[in-house]
Amino acid sequence: MKDPQRFDPARQKNIIKTSDPAASPFYNDKPNTSPSYLNNSHRTNKKSPAIPAGMPSITDNHKQSHLEPKQPFKWQFLLPKYWGIWLLLAIILPLIYLPLAWQFWLGRKIGIAIYHLAKTRQNDTLVNLRLAFPEKPEAERELMAKQVFVNQGIGIFETLCAWLRPNVFTRTVSISGLQHLISAQQQGRAVLLLGAHYTMLDLGGLLLTQFTPLDCVYRPQNNALLEWLVYNCRRKLFEHQISHRNMRALVNSIKANHVIWYSPDQDFGLKHGVMAPFFGVPAATITAPRRLAKLGDKAHPPVVVALHAYRQTADNLPRGKRPHYHLTITPALDNYPSDDEVFDAKRVNELLEGLIRIDPTQWMWFHRRFKHNESGRTDYYD
Repeated sequence: MKDPQRFDPARQKNIIKTSDPAASPFYNDKPNTSPSYLNNSHRTNKKSPAIPAGMPSITDNHKQSHLEPKQPFKWQFLLPKYWGIWLLLAIILPLIYLPLAWQFWLGRKIGIAIYHLAKTRQNDTLVNLRLAFPEKPEAERELMAKQVFVNQGIGIFETLCAWLRPNVFTRTVSISGLQHLISAQQQGRAVLLLGAHYTMLDLGGLLLTQFTPLDCVYRPQNNALLEWLVYNCRRKLFEHQISHRNMRALVNSIKANHVIWYSPDQDFGLKHGVMAPFFGVPAATITAPRRLAKLGDKAHPPVVVALHAYRQTADNLPRGKRPHYHLTITPALDNYPSDDEVFDAKRVNELLEGLIRIDPTQWMWFHRRFKHNESGRTDYYD
C-alpha cells in the first residue's frame, strides 16, 4: 500500500520546527498532544484494540440539539444532466462500507489518478506550493502536491463516512485547547471558530460536535443536486447551516451565543477584503471575521478562536487499525478587532498558516489562493 515516493512531513525540518503553532506570534498555547508523525508511532502494524462494550459511540456523544428540516427531493434531479452524479454515487457509496484501511488505499489511488488527470488543478497546486515554499526544491514540492491529492482522495471517504457512517470514527479523536471554548461558553459569549479548508472537510466538524453543538457557514453548491445532497447530509452534523449570503441568520446565531464554524482562507477578491501576507505572499483576505466580532452583545462580544483538524495517522493505514485525528482550539485573539483591518487580516492569516504548517499537505492547495492582487487578477496561474 505504501508508495515509496510520497511526501512525509516527519522528514521536513521546517515542518517539525513549526509543528507547534506557537511559532506564530499570534498564537501562544501549545497543543497537549504532539503530532504522532514526529515519532513515527503511527507506522506500527499493531492492531487497534477493540472498542470496549458499552463505550459511547460518535452518535451517542453527538451534541446536536436541533435538526433542520430536509430539503425536498425534486424530480428535475432525474434529468439526464444529473445522471453522471447518480452514477458516481452508485459506484462510490457502497465502498464506504469497506474497512477503513481499504478506503484509505482506494482514496490514495483516486487522489493520484486525479492528480494526473486534472491538469489545471495540478498546475494550480504546484503554483501555490512554489509561491508558499520557494525554499524547497521542485521535486519535493511535486511530492507535496501529490500528497495533497492523496489526502483529498482519502478525504472523500472521510467525509462520506462522517455523513453516513459516523460511528466508524469512535475512539479516533483527541483535542487540545478545549478550555478556550468552554471558557467562552461559560461567559455566555458566542464563539467564532476560524477554520480552514482541510482535506478531511466535514469530518473535522463531526469530531468537534463530540464536544459542542456547532453551526457552520458555507458556500452553497452551484449544482442543484449536489446542494440537495450535501445539505441533507450535513443537517445531521450541524445545528444550523448558514449560507455565506444569509447575514441575518448569521447575526441571529451570534446573538444566540452559538459556536459558529467560519473559514476565511480562500480568495474572494477585494470587494470585502484587503491584501495581507499568507505564507509570505500577498493574498486577498476577507475581513468578515472582524465585522462579525463586533456583532451581538456589546458587553460580551463574540470570542474569536481558530480550529485545526488533521489526521495524525499515515495514509497507508494498516489493516485492522483505526486512524487518529487531533483537534486544536487556539486561545482567543486578544484586542480583536483592532482599528486596522489590514493588521487584523494579517493576524488571522498568520494564525491559520501556523496551523496549516503542521502538515501542509492536508490543506486544499488546489484552490487559487493567490488569484487577486490590488490591481485585479494575478498572472500566477496562466
